Amino acid sequence: MGLVADGIGPARAREQFLRGGSVEGNVRSPILNSWQRSRSLGLSPDGCELPFLQDLDLDGRLVRAAAPVMDRLQSRFEGRNMNVSLADARGAVLQRRFGVASLVRRLAAIQSVPGFVFAEQFGGTNGIGLALAERQLINVYGAEHFAERSQSNACSAIPIRDLLSGRIEGVLCFGYPLTDADVALNSVIRKAARAIERRLLEQSSTRERALLDAYLDARRRAPAGETPDNGQLGELSEGGLDWRDELILKEKAADLISSPQRAAVEVPLPGGRRVTLLSRPVTSPSGVEGVVIEAVFPSPQQRLAVPVEADVSPRPLAPQALTPATPLPGHLPGAVPRRAATTVRRPGTPGTPGAAGSTADRATSGLVLVGEPGVGKYAVAARRRLELLSEASTRIGTTLDVSRTARELAEMAVPRLADFVTIDLPEAVLRGEEPTDPRTGLYRTVVHGIREDCPFYPAGGQVDLRSSTPQLRCLASGQPVLEPDLRTATGWIAQDPGHAQDLLDHNVHSLIAVPLLARGIALGVASFYRSRDPAPFGDDDRSLAQELTTRAAICIDNARRYTREHTMVLALQRSLLPHSFPELNAVEVAYRYMPAESGVGGDWFDVIPLSSARVALVVGDVVGHGLHAAATMGRLRTAARNFAELDLGPDEVLTHLDNLVGRLDRDEGGEERSAGGTGIIGATCLYAIYDPTSQKCVMARAGHLPPALVGPDGTVTFPDLPAGPPLGLGGLPFETAEFHLPEGSQLVLYTDGLLADRHRDFDTALEQLRRAVAHPNRPPEETCEAVLQSVVPNHPADDIALLVARTHALDPHRIATWDLPADPALVSGIRAAVTHQLATWGLDEVAFSTELLLSELVTNAIRYGTGPIQVRLLYDRTLTCEVSDTSSTAPHLRHAATTDEGGRGLFLVAQLTQAWGTRYTPNGKVIWAECALEVSAGKPETFEICFDAIPAIE
Repeated sequence: MGLVADGIGPARAREQFLRGGSVEGNVRSPILNSWQRSRSLGLSPDGCELPFLQDLDLDGRLVRAAAPVMDRLQSRFEGRNMNVSLADARGAVLQRRFGVASLVRRLAAIQSVPGFVFAEQFGGTNGIGLALAERQLINVYGAEHFAERSQSNACSAIPIRDLLSGRIEGVLCFGYPLTDADVALNSVIRKAARAIERRLLEQSSTRERALLDAYLDARRRAPAGETPDNGQLGELSEGGLDWRDELILKEKAADLISSPQRAAVEVPLPGGRRVTLLSRPVTSPSGVEGVVIEAVFPSPQQRLAVPVEADVSPRPLAPQALTPATPLPGHLPGAVPRRAATTVRRPGTPGTPGAAGSTADRATSGLVLVGEPGVGKYAVAARRRLELLSEASTRIGTTLDVSRTARELAEMAVPRLADFVTIDLPEAVLRGEEPTDPRTGLYRTVVHGIREDCPFYPAGGQVDLRSSTPQLRCLASGQPVLEPDLRTATGWIAQDPGHAQDLLDHNVHSLIAVPLLARGIALGVASFYRSRDPAPFGDDDRSLAQELTTRAAICIDNARRYTREHTMVLALQRSLLPHSFPELNAVEVAYRYMPAESGVGGDWFDVIPLSSARVALVVGDVVGHGLHAAATMGRLRTAARNFAELDLGPDEVLTHLDNLVGRLDRDEGGEERSAGGTGIIGATCLYAIYDPTSQKCVMARAGHLPPALVGPDGTVTFPDLPAGPPLGLGGLPFETAEFHLPEGSQLVLYTDGLLADRHRDFDTALEQLRRAVAHPNRPPEETCEAVLQSVVPNHPADDIALLVARTHALDPHRIATWDLPADPALVSGIRAAVTHQLATWGLDEVAFSTELLLSELVTNAIRYGTGPIQVRLLYDRTLTCEVSDTSSTAPHLRHAATTDEGGRGLFLVAQLTQAWGTRYTPNGKVIWAECALEVSAGKPETFEICFDAIPAIE
């Protein structure tokens, strides 16, 4: 009974513990913690001597409140071996009742005589002592008792609290033989404790009524002229106050009741009115000392001038915090209800004989609150805690960042709840994953406090905590752990005695460890420490910390799940974006991609090598955010590459992309729209082709922002490109524009996230971009960095794609061109000219294959095309051979049968080159082929296999 594991019993676990062995996991944590505290206090199982007190308050308010309840319990347990005891907050037994009267004679004195103190520091692990230490219902069975004498007994004990202050006033304890243990007793003892607490509350109400009666009686007996209103005492409403005014006055009155000195405070009200509150001490006939708060309303002809002795500036009070003539609502979950000082609305004696002045000249007054200073103090504290929770609901969770949300929790708690807060989260939570075991892999995420010199473990490092620490105990149980006095917290000290002593030397003396629970999952632990206030944390502080942490845990869990999804989408998007570009002589490129803070969009960019040393530069943006936008971006980027492989112009590529988006919208968006969604809304795109042989750039855009063109002299222009509709609208053509880009120019392509910022207008952002890129001699990498530093918004709301390309021109000496008519007799001359040119370039090793290649291409152009014919060689990273004519007929590769005399020419071209294709021009077509300048080892054998079957081409 009372065990966590089945392999070891309580007696054996206790023996093992006393011998110095480890019993963690085999004993309930409250029992083990109590055993450890008992050992640290120097107690021995056979030497737990209990002190005896004579100064017992046997007629105090606790005994009076408990008397009827104790009588009912004695009647209920009549005939059973039940020992019912009532102890005070020190653990001293005040009363005992027995189910069997003869037990009084048979039991030892410590079990039958009031006055013995069962606090844990004297008696070790026992019901009364452990209930005071753990501040909750406790069951102790047999060998779980620390003292030898209690091994055959069992007990259940529960604290009794003052419902006004929340303080523990005493303990109710049931003692019985171990064989009579019954979980149903827990329900009985809870109901009995609640009944005693309600009777304590009734006593407080009686005390307040006695204070009111004493005050009214004193006013009736006061000589004329000694009261500010000459004896008039009316309703607050008689002063012309509405409910908002009354709320403000009641809040100020609660502050005054908690103040120890007499005070008069002038309170400003909405509308320019001012009311004076008087704090008057009063004592009831029974000796109860309290405070009465009276509101004085000056007449138009007269204003009361009273020196202000104590001023607590009033603050607006939320309507739900304190309502007229009602208890203070909104008490914390798990805490006892709080009641404010009694609101009084009772008219007094009208007028006093002999009062001077007319009625119109007299000031009137009304009662606001009456109560004891302690009651006012606790009402103020409860109200401020409600304000803290209300503020926390708006200040915690402002972002979807796990670490930032945790820090917001710490900032809310310091200094109104704690002086220092540390928050430890598993590494998995920081990555956005769900932790498998929150007690392992904890990282110190937040350290925040009233000063920076307190030696807590620093943020950013891993913390390896023992199972005996309050932090891991709360994670194991799922409940907050309160350590009122860290000097006796053996589990906390055992983690690192030296470090613990350093904290104690900095006056850190009390701790609340609270698990961050959301959806039943522990996401980490928050630790609240107190140092300035000498009073330790109490149950109300624990309840407030739990409520505050619960709200933060929900926000942290939301941020964690968002982080996980954001990471997945971002990983998908990055996998779909280019990781590197091939080295090109035409342009020198640099790029940057920045995801939005709150989501991942569909921005993309690309650099696509084209035939004849040309290059395509692409940048686009899919409308929307999230997984769908990233997936659509991947489709469009892949499609753009495929269309680029067809050597299409920018306008044709955009037309194909427009059709693709339209088909995706029809195929996939229809179902989403029928379910209430919007499907694929569209995308924007800018497509540019730069030719280093002519230094011309042809562009077209589909709803995208125009690029920035930076000339070699630093001039920045934003060319007036035909806008074109966004992709997906369909039905409208796209237009191209051609620009000459001198060598050393820079072409800057970007998405709208670079300029979009709600804190600046578009023209300002465009001017910032202009200044950032106006440095033509700067490498593209440095240009990207300059744009990020000066143009990117502080908190980007959209993705940003940036592509900077500096242009280069192909040396004219590396370009060779021949024009010839459609005459087969000229083919041999072209072959000779090409061989000579290759020798001039030092490319003799590719001369033979190039001769064969050009012979086939020129022969096909003469046979199937129309003149004139042009042959061009481009010597770049590869050797490109071009043959152009005015025909639009394109050749097609096919497999020739063994009996065919022709049809193997293009097969030869494919074997001799690394790539070949057809590019259409306004005047015809160009057949191009690229030859690698490093000939592969397998090519000569291939040539020999096919050569015998090739017919003569001259």
